[in-house]
Amino acid sequence: MSGFSSDWLALREPLDLAARDRTVEAAFLERVPSIAPRILDLASGAGSTVAALKDRLPEDTNWLLTDNDAGLLDVAAARWSENGTAGLSVREIDLASNFEMLPFSEVDALSTSAFLDLISEPFLKRLVTCVADAGKPFLASLTYDGRIGFQPAAPLDETMRNALNSDQLSDKGFGNALGPGAATCAVDLFRSAGYHVVQGQSDWQVRPAHKGFLEEFLSGWGRVGVKYGVTREEVENWRTGHLQRAGGGSFRCTVGHIDFAAFPY
Repeated sequence: MSGFSSDWLALREPLDLAARDRTVEAAFLERVPSIAPRILDLASGAGSTVAALKDRLPEDTNWLLTDNDAGLLDVAAARWSENGTAGLSVREIDLASNFEMLPFSEVDALSTSAFLDLISEPFLKRLVTCVADAGKPFLASLTYDGRIGFQPAAPLDETMRNALNSDQLSDKGFGNALGPGAATCAVDLFRSAGYHVVQGQSDWQVRPAHKGFLEEFLSGWGRVGVKYGVTREEVENWRTGHLQRAGGGSFRCTVGHIDFAAFPY
């Protein structure tokens, strides 16, 4: 899986960190050893999961970050070596093809952020099987669930949301993606595997202060709208309208996400 720039990930990280559900994370962290825990992070990108959890884990935590984007892994390795996270290694891997090669039995827990909505149901079943067979706790953060709302709203918002949610179902490198249904499907699969699940909402709360993020977010979303039949003029009017409202300070956007922790009873 690839296609995310380090600049985009840096823009979204403050929203991610603010949105994450602390109750869900606490349930996961309670199942992580208090001495030298080993955590395998899936589709790590530039290391956002480390940013979220490192200050709440022991200093001797050992991270293994995995992704098929060598450039993002390089960013993560440099970033966390500079920030004193000594026990961190990276592994470039095509998760879609080689997922079962990961060292599930050698780690104490697994995590991922903003990943499950990009994968297919067959791949998710492989993931749940590997985690459950190894008997490890699992934390999935920031899985998009299809909810987006603006205040004030614009007439094209629902059309654009439907276009985005349709695009979320396209192939992101793992087969047709689960998109907004991913978290519900994953929770059901873990429960069927005999796991207990704690879940909560982790919605982005986008405000006028997030100008750089908002410009990139709406531009990318606009390209999706055009792909699904909205005219370029309609998209541009929609985009600039929201940016103008944000510039005037009368604006908020909520983007729905779900966090969950799953662990053996």
